[in-house]
Amino acid sequence: MPPPFLFDPNQYDLTRVVLTREEIYEVLPQRHEFMLLDGAVLVDTRAQRMIAFADIREDAWWTRGHIPNRPLLPGVLMIEMAAQAAAYYTRAFLGFKGFLAFTALDGCKFRGTVEPPCRLYLLGTGVDIRPRRSVCAFQGMVEGKMIFEGQFTGIPI
Repeated sequence: MPPPFLFDPNQYDLTRVVLTREEIYEVLPQRHEFMLLDGAVLVDTRAQRMIAFADIREDAWWTRGHIPNRPLLPGVLMIEMAAQAAAYYTRAFLGFKGFLAFTALDGCKFRGTVEPPCRLYLLGTGVDIRPRRSVCAFQGMVEGKMIFEGQFTGIPI
C-alpha cells in the first residue's frame, strides 16, 4: 500500500498552469529530447511545494522501443523529470546558482506504470535546503494514483 501523498493535490487547481515549458527551460539547461517537463500548476515557496507536470504523448521518442505495442514510460525518465522539477525549484526560487547536479536518490519505489496518453504530475517538497545542498521529496501521480516516490539530493556545481 502506498504512503499518503506528500500533500493533498486536490486542494490545488491542476488545470491552472503557473509555469510554462518555456519558462522552465529558461532556467534549466536541458535541451531537445531532455526537455521533459511541460509546465507546473503549483509553486509555493512558503510551504516549499511544487507540482510540475509532463504530458505523456503517444508519439514521444521513447515509445517506439519501450515497449513495442505497449509503450511504458521508463522509470529512469520519471526520475529525470522529478530531478528537473527539483532543480528548477531550487534554482529559480531558492537562489541556487550554476548547474544543480543530481547526486543521490533514496527510497525510490515504483508503484504503477505510465502509458500514453496521460498527464504525469510530479508533487515535490523541500526536505533539507542548504546553501550547498538541496534535498527534495517527490511523488509521481497519474489520475489520482501514486506511480512512484523518491527523495533526491542535488548540489550546485
